Amino acid sequence: MVGARNLAALTLVIAISAGSVLSAAAQVNRADVDDEREPVRTGPIKQAEDPSGPRRHFRLRNPARLSGEEAERLYGQIKQEMAKCYGISKLPATGDYLNWKRYNNAPYPSVSHGNRFVSNYANSEAGAYGRYEQTGRLPVGSILAKDSITVGKDGVAIPGALFLMEKMPAGFNYVSGDWRYTMVMPDGSIFGITNGVGSERVKFCISCHLAVEKQDHLFFIPDEYRVK
Repeated sequence: MVGARNLAALTLVIAISAGSVLSAAAQVNRADVDDEREPVRTGPIKQAEDPSGPRRHFRLRNPARLSGEEAERLYGQIKQEMAKCYGISKLPATGDYLNWKRYNNAPYPSVSHGNRFVSNYANSEAGAYGRYEQTGRLPVGSILAKDSITVGKDGVAIPGALFLMEKMPAGFNYVSGDWRYTMVMPDGSIFGITNGVGSERVKFCISCHLAVEKQDHLFFIPDEYRVK
């Protein structure tokens, strides 16, 4: 309940502050419109054949189009409070990740994460991530964190989930390349952890990242947003 109250209060603050920033920026992306009446969804979508496991993230209909500067301004207003809410999960990385190096110069839209604006952080063990396609295989103990915000066409920004990838010892999970995936919801609840609570709910993370198995299951930031 504490997390839910924090989220409700934070959403109100963001809605008030976002209006001036997004008055011209929150345009409708017509290519993504299926139904104007369709509500914005911020959770996972479930497979009909397997109600226990989602196959992808819910996708935001009509996401705002923001410049890097506008997205960074919104993100800067809420990232500390977001981290506090993630911290309710008691997972160590949730309290540390904002102190890690960020590898993007502004939040960028991620279709694979439901059209949310995301930011990428990595701990010191994962420092080679900054070599991007030349990263190679990251060592055990590497943690990548991706937090997210949702910005709709109405100009309201709300916190999204925090996504974590942690390289575990050999044998942890052959299919995932020994990566442990964790999704922390905006109120601090844990949606799922590979080989842990709600493991079936993050299987789709493994499936998606298998597409880049040859580069240690890692996707990289779009070129224009990379920090060298």
